[in-house]
Amino acid sequence: MQIPQNKQTGNALAYVLLILVMVAILAMAGFWLVNKSDNYVSTITKDGIITEIQTLSRLQTVAYSVDTIVTADKAGTWQNLWQDKQKGLFIIKGRVLAGVDLGGISAEMVQISQTKNEQGETIDRVHITLPPSQVFEVFLDDIEVYDWQTGLFGTVAGDPKLFAQVQADAKAEVLAKACQGDVLNLAMTSAAEQIKSLFMLTGSVVEVSTQGTGACKLATKTK
Repeated sequence: MQIPQNKQTGNALAYVLLILVMVAILAMAGFWLVNKSDNYVSTITKDGIITEIQTLSRLQTVAYSVDTIVTADKAGTWQNLWQDKQKGLFIIKGRVLAGVDLGGISAEMVQISQTKNEQGETIDRVHITLPPSQVFEVFLDDIEVYDWQTGLFGTVAGDPKLFAQVQADAKAEVLAKACQGDVLNLAMTSAAEQIKSLFMLTGSVVEVSTQGTGACKLATKTK
């Protein structure tokens, strides 16, 4: 069975039109890519860097775990025949979170210059100074009562005020041990490495310095 001549002609025209459409689409795509590569300029600005850094807010870089023992002692009173005397021994598991508050980055702490690489291409050089590292939070993950003696015969209930004091003393002890373990230096070093890695993705030469460590105490939260 032969295909009519007019049908063969219609199919040929359809193929030709399809090829022309594809060629036109490829030409337009090539023109768009050429124009985009010519007009696209990657610019690093000081304001842009500060904005990117400050969006990270408090950069928590260290979670320092501490196990310690806390004792508590409450003297009895003669009015209660010393039956309210209490003494306890507690095993504490705690954590200290430390890092750098990037909200403190100012314009003076970011410097941008230009240099040439080995291929002679001009690239940006960025120098960022980080604020001092600080302690963000102190947590008590677990308090195990190893021994709690109440009164002469152990008939008096545990004093909630004594337990509250134990918690306060435990947080202070956990923080003290973390400070002895150089938690702020660890936080500072880690923050510098993370910020450097982040901005090296832009293809720039990045240098990060720090303002050292702050006081090893719980930082005051800013609203």
